[in-house]
Amino acid sequence: MKLESFWQATAPVFNGAATAPLPARADVVVVGGGFTGMSAALNLARSGVDVVLLESGNVMSQASARNGGHCNTGLAQNFSALVASKGLEQASRFYRAYDGAVSYVQQLIEEENIDCDFRMCGKIKLASKASHFAGLRDAWQMMRTTVDPDVVLYSKDEIRQEVGSDNFHGGLLQKRGGQMHMGKFGIGLAQAAANSGAKIYPHHAVTGMTRIKGHQHRIQTAQGEIIADKVLMATGCSNVGPFPWFQRRIVPVGSFIVATAPLERALIEGLLKQDRTYVTSMNIGNYFRTTADNRLIFGGRARFAVSNPTSDTQSGEILHRSMVAMFPALAAASIDYCWGGMVDMTADRLPHAGEHEGVFYSMGYSGHGTQMSVWMGSVMANLLMEKRVDNPWQREEWPALPGYHGKPWFLPLAGLYYRFKDRIS
Repeated sequence: MKLESFWQATAPVFNGAATAPLPARADVVVVGGGFTGMSAALNLARSGVDVVLLESGNVMSQASARNGGHCNTGLAQNFSALVASKGLEQASRFYRAYDGAVSYVQQLIEEENIDCDFRMCGKIKLASKASHFAGLRDAWQMMRTTVDPDVVLYSKDEIRQEVGSDNFHGGLLQKRGGQMHMGKFGIGLAQAAANSGAKIYPHHAVTGMTRIKGHQHRIQTAQGEIIADKVLMATGCSNVGPFPWFQRRIVPVGSFIVATAPLERALIEGLLKQDRTYVTSMNIGNYFRTTADNRLIFGGRARFAVSNPTSDTQSGEILHRSMVAMFPALAAASIDYCWGGMVDMTADRLPHAGEHEGVFYSMGYSGHGTQMSVWMGSVMANLLMEKRVDNPWQREEWPALPGYHGKPWFLPLAGLYYRFKDRIS
């Protein structure tokens, strides 16, 4: 078993990194080489903006290439619960933003001819307990009359026609769900940005940033400094760098994933009859899908811990047991890859994007970032170019988490809380 992301291990090599020294200035400096940053850099470069992107490691080395490979419509919260907390108008706006983001990813793949195994297959949320079915039914009733008339509710008997497991008590199908190879897409996106004129600098961690005036900042790296007329922060949950304001608002939560060896196609067809993306309804649940070469990608918040080799290994063992408990037919399936990644979680489990003290930012996708981060890259590029654009994640305030300064000391306690909720719900 390899302790590395399947997406990264099987992605093409990025050969678009800048070879010249860091320039003295740029119209825009983007900090972060994931989906948000690369999408913004691509859109800015397409419009003739002089854009420099700084990444502390390799491009597409963090959350953008360490996730479960889903590209779905829908938010982190149950839609009916979101309506109760935000109101129907705002909840519908958020939902449609995610739906449009999936379309944007599909459009971008076609425009840039990115070979990444993209396909629209639908997403099913599976009721892990009989008591969870009522929540899915409430969401279905609300969604089909407001934002998604094609959503489908499956009973316990009907869900067996979709998933070959006795573990589930129904399901909710959203037909706009999709999937892709995250490594191939990410490198394709980065290559497109470089080909359009973006100057991409891997291994250029930001060590200091000082406001000069307005939006203009001086940015220091170990390889030199650059003056940016505007700055976009696209760092997700990174605790690296002099960014305490953002780090007090983003909680890094580990999510862990395994990939099996290639499986017989007949076995997959018996277990996942329509071959969609899937997520269970538990707080500490699982998500899974197949790949183009017939592997099962199976993930979840196996442990409330940060990702490191020890956590990844322990989490992989937990995930393997969960996979076999769900699908006993996979007892003999070997695990080829095991990895972890850090989810940039916010208190309200919604993204945040806007401007703080002259710095633009978009982050906090809370485990639903594949589609939204790519789309928000384009939104932020338009904001940086002072174009009129709808930004659904602009809020008047983004309060810091009380008692939190960037180190998630409370993750074990959160794990105990959610395990308790799963037992009693």
